[in-house]
Amino acid sequence: MTLAFDQPRPLSGTPAGAVADLLSRASFEVLVMSTQSSFGPDPIGLVHPGDHANLRRGVRYRVLAPDAARTAPRLSTRVAELTLAGASTRTVPRVPLDALVVDGTAVVLPAGVTGAAAFHLPGVVTSVVELFERVWPTAVPLQTPATESADSDQRERELLKLLSAGYTDAAAAVKLGISVRTVRRTVADVMNRLGARSRFQAGAKAADRGWLNERAG
Repeated sequence: MTLAFDQPRPLSGTPAGAVADLLSRASFEVLVMSTQSSFGPDPIGLVHPGDHANLRRGVRYRVLAPDAARTAPRLSTRVAELTLAGASTRTVPRVPLDALVVDGTAVVLPAGVTGAAAFHLPGVVTSVVELFERVWPTAVPLQTPATESADSDQRERELLKLLSAGYTDAAAAVKLGISVRTVRRTVADVMNRLGARSRFQAGAKAADRGWLNERAG
């Protein structure tokens, strides 16, 4: 039930406490791979008590979860909260390994039924990071309602700029990588929200509101 290091350090007596202690020392990046698809105690789970504090102080998080975590009771909410806090979360049908990598120098792997072991050996860390990087590009980003809304707002602004610059629907669709049908539906939605009777009027009202000068955060 203790966390064993190849280079021993003073840590808490339980796996969860030891992982929390290791995470508290993260300085720039945490990689998470978890096969977990239900909420429960797990030292190498998808979410940890110190994750939000780390994100607030600028530690980058990349989280790889199974697709089932998107709809799992309680767990899906916690993962969505982590994503909203700034973590980059993606899912795949099956995550190959439970692992936690901190700053590219330490990796936590399962040990026994409920335990975990941390390693600092470069070969072990490199192997886990390489596995993560192979799977990451194939995974699907997790979109929360807030991030979907932000993406939609950014696309609307870019579309309005293109149309104001004289782009046709077809040209704007190619530029944005969307269909002409989506362009026309988006324009109709914007006109409806702005109470505009024409595209020209919609562009003028959008400009008056500063939409064309805004940049997505």
